[in-house]
Amino acid sequence: MNSGKVDLKGLTLEQLQDFLVELGTQKFRAKQIMKWIYQREVTDFEQMTDQGKALRQQLAERAYISQWQPEVVEASSDGTKKYLFRLEDGESVEAVRIPMDTEKDTLCISTQVGCAMQCQFCLTGTFGLTRNLTPAEIVNQVCGVLHDGPIANIVLMGMGEPLHNLDNVVTALKILYLDDGLGYGSRRVTLSTSGLIPQMRELWEQVKVNLAVSLNATTDEVRDVLMPINKKYPLKELMAACRDYPLGPRQKITFEYILIKGVNDSLADAKRLVKLLHGIRAKINLIPFNEHEGSEFKCPDEETITAFQSYLMQRQIITMRRASKGQDISAACGQLKGKLDKEAEA
Repeated sequence: MNSGKVDLKGLTLEQLQDFLVELGTQKFRAKQIMKWIYQREVTDFEQMTDQGKALRQQLAERAYISQWQPEVVEASSDGTKKYLFRLEDGESVEAVRIPMDTEKDTLCISTQVGCAMQCQFCLTGTFGLTRNLTPAEIVNQVCGVLHDGPIANIVLMGMGEPLHNLDNVVTALKILYLDDGLGYGSRRVTLSTSGLIPQMRELWEQVKVNLAVSLNATTDEVRDVLMPINKKYPLKELMAACRDYPLGPRQKITFEYILIKGVNDSLADAKRLVKLLHGIRAKINLIPFNEHEGSEFKCPDEETITAFQSYLMQRQIITMRRASKGQDISAACGQLKGKLDKEAEA
């Protein structure tokens, strides 16, 4: 039905302005249309009553506004919700709403169908990469859950490596930041990467965003196994790129560290981690491994996790332990998709 038409959800303000100029109308109408799309959730051009009839007709002929509803929603007893969205080509992606102590929910969204990074601890990595998400598909994960309540912060930490889909992610961020749209400022959005160094540099040249780096090991030997991308961009180069990353006055880079029993959870690892972070304005997110079917990895015991965190904090490194959310649902990245795909094959 929308074959050949432009999805306005995939356009930045500047791109929409250019599109309107092509139609022979004024640029200023772009902000008005953005408000209709994102603040009033209108998908029918006829409802845009401050636009002329001729323009509304042109828009209906040349464009459309996509709108998503989740196909599956799983709700946890702790308030976590996982949403599975079915894409036009039949593929699927996930987003997770995470309730925070401040009563302000965070939404974790995906940037690819599957992932090419092959991180050994991540279920999504076992799917391989099918394709990149478009800007509209990234933005629609946010729009598709707002009926469940407001979202305070967005993290690009779901399925996929955001910097492996850099152009579409940058476009999506510009759309999310729009004052006349959803209005998420750069301080409310965090992008997580496994460490694609050239793309990290490109990112800071194009758009401001909080940076999180998925670290998970303190030696190249271990990180090569856990995260094969390390063979291309080893720890020394990654940490140098983090030191070079431009930060605002109170900004820090978040380093995500998944604690895996007997792999990266020793005090020797904690000591090496302190050395690695020297000269970087950093904070640590400790994430006890979320065990899932098919993985040989285990979560460390409570004593080990506490000792690791205490060592870092005693050395004045801000270290937060991320509470495991949604344990009674398929909340970890890729689990709901994996479960439904398996049921479809049965």
